[in-house]
Amino acid sequence: MSTKRNVEIYSAGCLACEDTINLVNGIACDSCEVTVLDMQDNAVANRAKTLGIKNVPAVVIDGKLADCCGNQRISEAALRREGIGQRLS
Repeated sequence: MSTKRNVEIYSAGCLACEDTINLVNGIACDSCEVTVLDMQDNAVANRAKTLGIKNVPAVVIDGKLADCCGNQRISEAALRREGIGQRLS
């Protein structure tokens, strides 16, 4: 079992993206490895397409687009349901 949860935030640098970055960083624990990725980078944009990302900001946890990044608003409760902020044993 991995000792770290890989959390990727796909961002376009907008205010909504910054709010999501701050939210994730605020609730992340020492089991979360958070990386912010710039959608203006072609390699990042291509990876986003393969993950099914259609809107930013988007959060990917351990290689899977978080359920809260579909048609719902990204919220602390939704991210916590996805495991962010919960220590891995």
